[in-house]
Amino acid sequence: MKDLIKKERVFTQNIDVIWNAITKAEEISTWFIKADFKAEKGYKYTFTASEDKGCLTITGEVKESSPYTLVYTWIVENTSTETTVKWNLESMEDGGTKLCLEHSGISNYAGDTAVKMFESFDGGWDGCIYGLLDYLKKEVNAG
Repeated sequence: MKDLIKKERVFTQNIDVIWNAITKAEEISTWFIKADFKAEKGYKYTFTASEDKGCLTITGEVKESSPYTLVYTWIVENTSTETTVKWNLESMEDGGTKLCLEHSGISNYAGDTAVKMFESFDGGWDGCIYGLLDYLKKEVNAG
């Protein structure tokens, strides 16, 4: 069973714009789901999805928040399985930003649940990155 989901995307926005979008609760809440989040090591966060997104709550703890690398645990409501999400940003020569998202530890789920969660997370992260892209386009056009 695959245990690592990896998504990469290049954005035209500079690294600080992308960093703020993935680390500030008010921005995360706009393009992803409602967030009680601080990019501070040890912070215990909560993401709460609305009814249209399935009413799930995700909790975890920030493990690393260094310049342009963010790592946190990820525990889906009604499970005790801990996985890990890592965001890494790189500045590009043209002023844009390369985002690399990794979600690992999915094989920690038991049996067929691991396969179902892998498929769910894989599609979910695609949607998440498209949500971020749309949010950033709207911010540029609004500003």
